[in-house]
Amino acid sequence: MKDVESALEHVRPHLAVDGGNVELVDITEDNVVLIRWKGACRNCNMTQMTLKAGIEEVVKGKVANVLGVRVVEESDP
Repeated sequence: MKDVESALEHVRPHLAVDGGNVELVDITEDNVVLIRWKGACRNCNMTQMTLKAGIEEVVKGKVANVLGVRVVEESDP
């Protein structure tokens, strides 16, 4: 999880420009990173593009074996 958190630190400044952030929730047994949007990202219509072209690309590029990144909602575990 430390490597994933480190990878997320690379994208956080870009999210913070618009008042957003991302929280690392968990990593599944099949190596999918679970994140939760924070701040302005929760209501942004660009989150899907940010997820695929930003966060997932960075995390997969910096952390071996990560197969993808998925967003969980506030009420999800």
